[in-house]
Amino acid sequence: MKKHIRVAAGLLFENGKLFAAKRGESPYPYLAHKYEFPGGKIEEGETGEEAVKRELKEELALDVKVGGLFGCTKFEYPDFVITLFLYECEMLSAFQLKEHESFCWMSPSELDFLQWAPADADLLESISGIFGNGKA
Repeated sequence: MKKHIRVAAGLLFENGKLFAAKRGESPYPYLAHKYEFPGGKIEEGETGEEAVKRELKEELALDVKVGGLFGCTKFEYPDFVITLFLYECEMLSAFQLKEHESFCWMSPSELDFLQWAPADADLLESISGIFGNGKA
């Protein structure tokens, strides 16, 4: 049985654009250099909201106000299974890349132009369906 990982990520909008972070090297080649919604593992005893707030602070030195759960998806990778919880987040500070190799701001209608980590890609249709006109 594969390891199951629960992950909380942030859906960040600014001026009608969505934040996407590009991963660097990875022990899993199918995740290396792919775009994702920033976030990370939900630790034991931690809520998804607490995890996304902590992870965005660790990965981006970013303070956020966590809103509602936008969506959730379960995806099976070759080495593990992930359940990804995507939370709407309001940026309260500037950010700094600490773990990602780059980032971009894109309108929701442009998201298909990036190479996404597969679990994150599962949520793109929902995002485009709601924000597809490019307005947050």
